[in-house]
Amino acid sequence: MRRDVVVVGLGPAGAFAAAAAARAGARVIAIERRCRPGLPVQCAELVPQGIALELGALEMVTRQSIQCLTTSIEEDAPINSIGFCGHMIDRAAFDRAAVEAAIAAGAECRFGIACRGIDALGRVELSDGSVLVGAVVIAADGPRSVIGRALGLINASLIETRQICVPLATPSEASDVFLMRRLRGGYGWLFPSRDRANLGVGAERGPARMLKEELGRLRCRLLRAGRIGEMVLSMTGGAIPSGGIAGLIGRIDEVPILLVGDAAGLANPVTGAGIAAAIISGRLAGMAAAAVASGCAAAARDYVEEIEDLFGPSLRRAIARADVRRAAPSGAADWRRSWIAFPEYWQG
Repeated sequence: MRRDVVVVGLGPAGAFAAAAAARAGARVIAIERRCRPGLPVQCAELVPQGIALELGALEMVTRQSIQCLTTSIEEDAPINSIGFCGHMIDRAAFDRAAVEAAIAAGAECRFGIACRGIDALGRVELSDGSVLVGAVVIAADGPRSVIGRALGLINASLIETRQICVPLATPSEASDVFLMRRLRGGYGWLFPSRDRANLGVGAERGPARMLKEELGRLRCRLLRAGRIGEMVLSMTGGAIPSGGIAGLIGRIDEVPILLVGDAAGLANPVTGAGIAAAIISGRLAGMAAAAVASGCAAAARDYVEEIEDLFGPSLRRAIARADVRRAAPSGAADWRRSWIAFPEYWQG
């Protein structure tokens, strides 16, 4: 099957890329290994206030608003930080709406089909035995991107996460973050969503049992404090790139390939936040891919420059601050330099 643009992955990055390319007049086909958009949910579902400006109709999938951020360092008293507002969204509904928008724009979207690889001619090989040939390929297949690996653009540093959904004992409009030495390079969180909350932990790669144990400790701590109920409503997990930009562009034979979202390593290494970067990079890559397919080869280079300008400075700062956390902070000053809620993070 030949198309102007082939999109691998239909998370937010892929869906926004497919929609943007189709709106620009390209013939687009997008594939996704999952059978349904957004399921299973592998996300803490908190998005910053600013992303509302990108989406417009965010209220359609918002479960509740977040008004502040509360940070606890080890067992110390929590510190409230005003101004870190956001939205707890229904991520499955969000992804579904993004795919519906791509289809409405004219993109062909197929689910339950995985990318097995990309051959020496730049053709995308699928799990059903078929092959997709595109003038441009967009890799939106997550932190362990098959396409990125074929290019040698690999997310070498990953944060592994484990999350459960639990009943919330009392309503809250604050997102809670727990900084602990045991969670090397990561943190714990409790993000309220009406009458329930997403409770999770993330850390650099280690034994799966370690994350399970740390999540169990945090759950017990919150149970003793009377903040959550006993029941576990659901469980999920996943990986988040934490090493900064792995790569934005490549080429196999004569086929240019653009990487977006987690496949490109655009998630913030300190917070793990990646939805905003996925949406923005997907939209820009979709427009660039349509331009390249129509004969404007320079559009791919423009995409790289724009992403570097938008995310490069913040990612470089985050990488430096994440290094502080990986080194097991020895005092309050180190902890404060390593987390976005404190002024020290933004200094220097």
